[in-house]
Amino acid sequence: MSIAFAYLHHLAAFVIFAALFMELVLIKGELTLWSARKILLYDLIYGIAASALIVAGLLRVVHFEKGAHYYLHDVPFIVKMTLFAIVGLLSVYPTRVFLSWRAVLKQGVVPALDDVARRRIARVIHTELTGIALIILCAVLMARGIGYFG
Repeated sequence: MSIAFAYLHHLAAFVIFAALFMELVLIKGELTLWSARKILLYDLIYGIAASALIVAGLLRVVHFEKGAHYYLHDVPFIVKMTLFAIVGLLSVYPTRVFLSWRAVLKQGVVPALDDVARRRIARVIHTELTGIALIILCAVLMARGIGYFG
């Protein structure tokens, strides 16, 4: 069972990265009905994958790996969780913008998105992707036992 949750945890992390990357590519291009709908789809995939990551991660920490006591004494784990929370909070802004498009997309209209908002969304997604890269670094440090103070 431990292997299954480890696999789900890692798969969800890669799906999150891929979904964010696709959002970034699409938001930088010309916004069309097709691209706006794809962005909404990728944002949904991102949310589902993040939920799966949280559930699998919590189960791994509590039941399948070294236990919560170990991880709460591990600096890279604490940094990883902090970064995950920051990335999650950052994702609220683009998601709210994307969800606001639903009504106009149902009418077959391309959502209005000015250059300032487009750049802001792209910057937020870049920051999220950077946060994920740092989370991966923390995972590597955790796997090597670096930063454990318990």
